[in-house]
Amino acid sequence: MRKTISIILAISLLLIAALTAKYFIDNKQKPKPKVDKIVKTVFINEVKNTTVPIVISANGNLIAKNKIELYSEVQGILMSSNKEFKPGTTYAKGETIIKINSDEFYANLQAQKSNLYNAITAIMPDLKLDFPENYNAWQNYLENFDINKTTQKLPHFKSDKEKFFISGKGVITSYYNVKNLEVKLSKYILIAPFSGIVTESMVNPGTLIRSGQQLGEFIDPTIFEVSVSIKSEFKDLLQVGKEVTLYNLEKTTSWKGKVVRINGKVDTSTQTIKAFIDVRANDLKEGQYVEVALQTKPEENAFEVARNLLIDNSKLFVVKDSVLDLVDVQLLFENKNTVVIKGLENGTKIVSRPIPGAHIGMLVKIYNENSSK
Repeated sequence: MRKTISIILAISLLLIAALTAKYFIDNKQKPKPKVDKIVKTVFINEVKNTTVPIVISANGNLIAKNKIELYSEVQGILMSSNKEFKPGTTYAKGETIIKINSDEFYANLQAQKSNLYNAITAIMPDLKLDFPENYNAWQNYLENFDINKTTQKLPHFKSDKEKFFISGKGVITSYYNVKNLEVKLSKYILIAPFSGIVTESMVNPGTLIRSGQQLGEFIDPTIFEVSVSIKSEFKDLLQVGKEVTLYNLEKTTSWKGKVVRINGKVDTSTQTIKAFIDVRANDLKEGQYVEVALQTKPEENAFEVARNLLIDNSKLFVVKDSVLDLVDVQLLFENKNTVVIKGLENGTKIVSRPIPGAHIGMLVKIYNENSSK
């Protein structure tokens, strides 16, 4: 009996303790956790709408405007000259660039001239009898005939009868054979058509040159041309004669150029149009890479911002009462690193540096340089 009472008391005490513990747990007040608000610091620019100059940038490689590829039209041994026909050798206008041995050909030409002289001499008695009115002209022609000089034009025929007689004797055929050989003889010497420099040489003295063989390349190193592709939407801004500025790759040197031609066809794949620009300078080289800056009509009441700040090419983040907002802007022109926009009022605070995870309604704090110090 006593043992049973002890068990009941023990159970009762445990039950009371459990109920008491539950009561205190249920009525205990838990402190609310504190949530720290994250406020990002942003850099801003205040909009100041002004007149923004629009500069179209393009690039290309310089090509010598006066450039000729040298080919041989005759066959022979390349002769040595005072100047080596090598890349970098300069020649003045009218100076001999290449000379090919023409001894055999020259001897053949002299033989043909002799045949012409003999043919005219043979018909002189007949001319004196049948065409006395023109005999003196033919006599003077023979007296001035010099086999070592360029053959002069035949005397003018006084009548068709005289022309038929002279032609029947083979004089005209012989004359034109000589003139043909004289023209061909001139091709054994290549004369510089302008002052320039050899940029490529493919032959050496003593080499047997064949007809049609390429010998090298010769350019004028003072005037160049560059072709640049401009978006077709700006084609109305291009004008022949318009002055442009060209820069080297590092933009440490600039030159003035002029638009000389504009292609009348738009490239269907790129929707661009080609403009050709001339530039004269002694410090330029063929193949050199240059950038072209083409000034166009400036945009009024516009603002220029960094290209990476645009959202979907039409929106910008601005700060209003310490909160981010996204506003629409009008995109006018795109440069390499910046864009020209419209649609913002003066004094609008735009975010000047990209913010990771930025969204509308985000609480921000404007960076103050003075306070940071």
